[in-house]
Amino acid sequence: MNDLIDFDVIDEHGPQTYRGTYDVPADEIARVEVANSGSITIEATVAQEHNAGEYVADGTSTFTADLLCSRCLEPNPFANTSTFHVRFKPRPEAIEENEEIEITDEEELDVEFYSERTIPLRDLALEQVQLSIPMKPLCDESCLGLCPQCGANRIREACSCEASIVDERWDALKGIRDELSKKKNV
Repeated sequence: MNDLIDFDVIDEHGPQTYRGTYDVPADEIARVEVANSGSITIEATVAQEHNAGEYVADGTSTFTADLLCSRCLEPNPFANTSTFHVRFKPRPEAIEENEEIEITDEEELDVEFYSERTIPLRDLALEQVQLSIPMKPLCDESCLGLCPQCGANRIREACSCEASIVDERWDALKGIRDELSKKKNV
């Protein structure tokens, strides 16, 4: 198993396939939705593009984890297998390492700029995990979430809190609605 995508090897020997399986702790993924993480498996075939110094990686990544539901905060199993297509281009020379690069063309959205001729396969795997995690993971589309008053998980238990919570900021508009109803009936 080679853990580095090496562009010099690709230049010399043609397209290369890279495989890796990595155990990554949840805190390294750095997403509050991830309660526990399993292993990440990645396979990528990297080939040279038509322009010198440009490469393309096509592959799949598989990731398992327990994600916290955005409504009820319960951990739920998540498994994802996704395909990816990433292009690598040399970092423009006039740009500093931390300076932002303006993307001017829609096809540049899948471009990674590199300054070294090797890319850690693990970094590519972590990036694919970040892209596969839903923005708002749910245990179920019909999840009722937590009660805003008592904090009970409404999918597991009923609470005796008032069902209709009225925001006092809307009280001023309540009078307008009543006045409009009266004018309509006149």
